[in-house]
Amino acid sequence: MIDKQWGSPAEAVSDIPDGSSLAVGGFGLSGNPIALIEALLAQGTKDLSVVSNNCGVDDWGLGVLLAAQRIRKMTSSYVGENKEFERQFLSGELELELTPQGTLAEKLRAGGSGIAAFYTQTGVGTQVAEGGLPRRYNPDGSVAVASPVKDVRTFDVDGTPRDFVLEEAITTDFSLVHALRGDRHGNLVFNKSARNFNPLAAMAGRICIAQVEQLVEPGELDPDAIHLPGVFVHRIVEVGVDIPKRIERRTVATEGV
Repeated sequence: MIDKQWGSPAEAVSDIPDGSSLAVGGFGLSGNPIALIEALLAQGTKDLSVVSNNCGVDDWGLGVLLAAQRIRKMTSSYVGENKEFERQFLSGELELELTPQGTLAEKLRAGGSGIAAFYTQTGVGTQVAEGGLPRRYNPDGSVAVASPVKDVRTFDVDGTPRDFVLEEAITTDFSLVHALRGDRHGNLVFNKSARNFNPLAAMAGRICIAQVEQLVEPGELDPDAIHLPGVFVHRIVEVGVDIPKRIERRTVATEGV
């Protein structure tokens, strides 16, 4: 029987070396694998290239790695909630590959599915396709690295010629994800909105490490309810149901208003 359980988050990430590429689940702060992120911070791993929808906030999620200057490059679709991110990017300390959100999701899914690249209409006629989008700045504010020109081809769609831009798939050395429940074979079930980018990030990592709130025995999960099969997951660690969870922007109205 394949048992993918590891004893602690620290053990599960212990062999992630400096310079690794990571795909990390989460959307805003929902579904962030915070125990794995904090374990990676504690062991001092640096020079990381991270693919994630966003970079957390200044003191939570991937923001803690960013604040410690452990991240060399981010590939993201949204970065607007982190002041330190803005500072590092504009000062030339951090490289950023901005990617449309749906395109980022498909790049991760394609990587996990063995698809090298795909064509999409998203980004046609913009700097996403035409190049020149700043990826890294010089300290003086000039552009040090810009995005390249991408291949654009015309395909006939329902009798109408339309342009599509070529996007390459993403695979990473490791992936870090959070799930509500999993078994020792690595099958995962996510909780509502925490499902977000977690299955896609898991698929894209050559070695996927999953933290789960509840670890159960093989056979306890309803096969029809499994969101991600264990074939994509290589290590699983239980972090408990009391794992801290942050809300990025609380919008609940005051009682009586």
